[in-house]
Amino acid sequence: MSKDAASSPADRATELLRTMTVEEKAQQVTGAMPIGLLGVHGLVEPAAERLLGQGIGHLAPLGMPGHKTPDQVAKGVNEIQRFLVTRTRLGIPALFHVEALNGVVLPGFTSFPTAIGLAATWNPGGVEEMAAVLRRQVRAIGHPFVLSPVLDVARDARWGRVHETYGEDPYLVSAMGVAFVRGLQGDDPRTGAIATGKHFLGYGASEAGQNMARTNLGARELYEVYARPFEAAIELAGLRAVMNSYSTVDGIPVGASREILTGLLRAKLGFTGTVVSDYDTIGHLHRRLRVARDGEEAGRLALAAGIDVELPVADGYGATLARAVRRGAVPAEQLDQACWRVLRDKFALGLFDEPYVPEDPVVIGATASEGVELSRRLARQSVTLLKNEDGLLPLSDAVRRIAVLGPHADGVTVAFPAYTAPAMVEMVTAQIRGERRAIPGTEHLSIEISDEARALLAEELPSVLGQPMDDYVRERYGARSLADAVRDRVPTAEVTVRAGCGVTDAEPVDLAAAVAAARDADVVILALGGRGGWFTANATEGEGSDTADIDLPANQVALVQAVAATGTPCVGVVLTGRPMALSDIVDDLPALLYGYYGGQHAATALAEALFGDVNPGGRLPVSIPRHSGQVPVYSGQPTGSGYRRTGQDMHQGYLDMASTPLFAFGHGLSYTTFEYTDLAISPPEVAADGAVTVGLTVRNTGERAGDEVVQLYFCDQATGVTRPARELVGFTRLSLAPGAAATVEFSVAMSQLGYVGLDGRFLLEPGPIQVLAGGSCDDIRLRGAFEVVGDPAVVAGRRSYLSSVTVGAAAPASLASPGK
Repeated sequence: MSKDAASSPADRATELLRTMTVEEKAQQVTGAMPIGLLGVHGLVEPAAERLLGQGIGHLAPLGMPGHKTPDQVAKGVNEIQRFLVTRTRLGIPALFHVEALNGVVLPGFTSFPTAIGLAATWNPGGVEEMAAVLRRQVRAIGHPFVLSPVLDVARDARWGRVHETYGEDPYLVSAMGVAFVRGLQGDDPRTGAIATGKHFLGYGASEAGQNMARTNLGARELYEVYARPFEAAIELAGLRAVMNSYSTVDGIPVGASREILTGLLRAKLGFTGTVVSDYDTIGHLHRRLRVARDGEEAGRLALAAGIDVELPVADGYGATLARAVRRGAVPAEQLDQACWRVLRDKFALGLFDEPYVPEDPVVIGATASEGVELSRRLARQSVTLLKNEDGLLPLSDAVRRIAVLGPHADGVTVAFPAYTAPAMVEMVTAQIRGERRAIPGTEHLSIEISDEARALLAEELPSVLGQPMDDYVRERYGARSLADAVRDRVPTAEVTVRAGCGVTDAEPVDLAAAVAAARDADVVILALGGRGGWFTANATEGEGSDTADIDLPANQVALVQAVAATGTPCVGVVLTGRPMALSDIVDDLPALLYGYYGGQHAATALAEALFGDVNPGGRLPVSIPRHSGQVPVYSGQPTGSGYRRTGQDMHQGYLDMASTPLFAFGHGLSYTTFEYTDLAISPPEVAADGAVTVGLTVRNTGERAGDEVVQLYFCDQATGVTRPARELVGFTRLSLAPGAAATVEFSVAMSQLGYVGLDGRFLLEPGPIQVLAGGSCDDIRLRGAFEVVGDPAVVAGRRSYLSSVTVGAAAPASLASPGK
């Protein structure tokens, strides 16, 4: 093994690889579940010998059932690493991986708004800051390989995992994904973490919105839209790991597709990092999709396609793969390449030189609790005001009687959907209690748990098992319900709380009591929406929880309509992680806030918005349909399709309703108003390898400070292929005092507008480009145009992904030039 820390990770990996047996290499390209490795007296050595005796590539998160504190996790990591370093022939440490999409998915760590809520902030800088916090936290507990971010473009609201994404638009997803990767990986891999972009490719476009179903996309759309966030993260942030999709594309499972994982990902996108399988991908190939006869054949397909590491445990890799290589069924070079990438990651992270982490509980606890104020700020920035008739909001401090009604009026767990620690605890404890069967399709995964390990679980789990989830979340996170937050905000008011119904109950629970409370109140706050979960029976969304109907559940509609009939002013607050069709209630509610799943400060942020302490500045990262039958509906629909039809089109939509979304992508109101002026486009003619500058001025014309998200859209015309009628090419979030103004200048490289042409080349051809600027994709305040001139330019290999933005102070209103 190379002891020279000055040598490159690649060279050190090459040198170590030469000394390894086939069996040792095969163990480096798979993983194990560590739950059975630790007992009441420390490491369970017989289990360690069996699982780790020839080394291991990855280990799943330690403490995954939710029973360990951060410092206990760090201590357990060191015990396992010590065995690997001192008791195996080559002393190769393991890579512990963990989920951290919006917080480390282990108890004791700060929880941030879910990814779709982060996207609603339209603040990549805040996402990068959050990811930097996550980097320090995962390094503190020895888990430097992170299975995040989700870079899927999500355009089907029926899919239960929309909340894990940054929404429907490839530019917005790219901007947020690049920010996350930069923050998580940092500048120095020895102190950074490895980010894993997932799920490559087209996972968010599964047929009928069903998780793991096939993806029906042509090669053009697959590359232009769905691969773009991955390519941006690779080129702009040096993304170091990718996870495959469970889906099939053109009949081939992605996990077995060399065309996608090697041809597209490596050859075309230029990815040089490590590909890890989504959990049990190789098992899916022969058990669910049946493209292979057994684990060995599935493993051969996956390795040949380009999957370097099988997670979470060996099915087709590990000992099975070693035997296949020994008898010549698998080329040794394929195993060597995959193993080399794993070793390179470990050397780059500094694991060979510093395999252990400090165990100081005070320091680890302080690190785990970092980011609390940032979480609060991001929750505030995510709150989106959809509707506000007659200025009902913000509510007055003088209000005396408030009714907080609805299924989420007094709950706190709702703010923690799948891929948060409380959701993980809920999933695991429900299975332990026997309230929920094992996750479908995972029954075959064998996890060895010795008697000593079971004794430790029995000792540590009661503190988790003995509490209702709401109590657990209140105690561990200091979370407040919406009713709590309203009481905190208006302590002099009389606050009455009634559920009125459950999230999905067939019959309202106490509708009469809710209506009576509404009748006696000065104002009603209705806490509505869905419930995110992780393979739990009571979830309306989340992994394993897709729905054919995205309407607000009928029992909640009945509650809204009955309460609205009392005549008491009503404000709706919708807590959800995906587009929820609200046509049945939108006319009954004069004011409506979209709250997402905001983490530990969700309710406080909503109360601050309701009473005007915070001026809502969130903007929708998705389109809100009128009805499930519209899905998919999204801003980037091509000209002539969906609701992007021209006036000359004889077919203008549905017979029974408008084809437009109820609320458009980018929409969000404020308690103030903004004026757009001074559009300037330079130059008016641009070469295909040049750039255009678009400048404008935004002024706060109201009486309150507020945030405006300035959105710039282009529309390319006459290209030979249909293009999006609105293509987001830039945005920036401004904070402006009353009367204040800012100048905004976007610089957009023409290569950002590239597309796959008629001849299959990625290019840009001459022609007119429409310029549209405003507060949403359908709230256009300024219009202009420029012309791409000269010869067509092939931009493959030099594509731009994000525009640059410059913000400056504008002249006072009395001196400002008139707008166009």
